[in-house]
Amino acid sequence: MTHPNDVPPAVFLPRLATELKSRHAVEPPVWAAFVKTGVHKQRAPTQVDWWYLRSASVLRKIYLQGAIGIERLGAEYGGKRDRGSAPYHTRSGSRSILREIVHQLEKSGLVQRYKTQGRRVTPDGARLLDTISREVLTGLASQRPELAKYL
Repeated sequence: MTHPNDVPPAVFLPRLATELKSRHAVEPPVWAAFVKTGVHKQRAPTQVDWWYLRSASVLRKIYLQGAIGIERLGAEYGGKRDRGSAPYHTRSGSRSILREIVHQLEKSGLVQRYKTQGRRVTPDGARLLDTISREVLTGLASQRPELAKYL
């Protein structure tokens, strides 16, 4: 069985993002074109479909880390805030964006609440992630035969 940890995220996440987009599992809200992804950023994202890529990344993180909450996800997507001549300080990412993405993933049945510990991936979500990681690894193995032993 292929796990999302077995494939490079740079190849896996765009494939998962297109799958989420084709399933209509997540949809960017109206305000998504104007919002920054955190206080440590200076501008809004320039990619057209950044919402789908962030949703795929959030789904992967929830799968790999188990039950995780919005605050911890905000810390995962945070960064260093430039304060001029003062030292950098760590700031969290936008929890509003993450909350909206998690709610959309819950509505599509890929993520569920887990007691009071946050969210975790449903069996349907795990099946989706495992299937896509298997497809990505198969594609990589066709390009590089030495990866075929991991199938």
